[in-house]
Amino acid sequence: MKKLQAKWALVALMALGTASAFAQESKVGYINTQRITTESAPAKAAQAKLEQEFSKRQKDLADLQQSLKSMSDKFDRDAPAMSEAQRVARQKEFAEQNRDFQRKQREFQEDLNGRRNEELQKVLDAANRAVKQVAEGEKYDLVLQEVVYSSARHDITEKVLKILNAGAK
Repeated sequence: MKKLQAKWALVALMALGTASAFAQESKVGYINTQRITTESAPAKAAQAKLEQEFSKRQKDLADLQQSLKSMSDKFDRDAPAMSEAQRVARQKEFAEQNRDFQRKQREFQEDLNGRRNEELQKVLDAANRAVKQVAEGEKYDLVLQEVVYSSARHDITEKVLKILNAGAK
């Protein structure tokens, strides 16, 4: 039994030695994806493109929302003087317009989210190419995203941002 324990202890020591040797020889880096998607030139260009593409629809929705609010306020003011049939007709009209507004707003959000995801994917693809360029150029063994903690010396985000921003010019 003691002989078996001694063998396991020897195996554990060898494994520990190999792991520490690997850790000493490996070059590890990480990137902050959030910074890439907010600070890089391609990300800013994508955001501007989306704003331009969706600004008219967003304005139309805001106008429609304001119209619904005005309609509701007018109904609240005029309701006491209306007949029952007039109140019911106005409530029905308001409900229809509100449903139309809700549908348009939902479609707008779906379209915006879909386009945002497309543009974000393009930025992330470019970022991955830049990460690969940095990793190969500086001989990194491992590059991680979204780490809980790392010292600043492992952060290669700035290098990746420089490549992305240079490529966008």
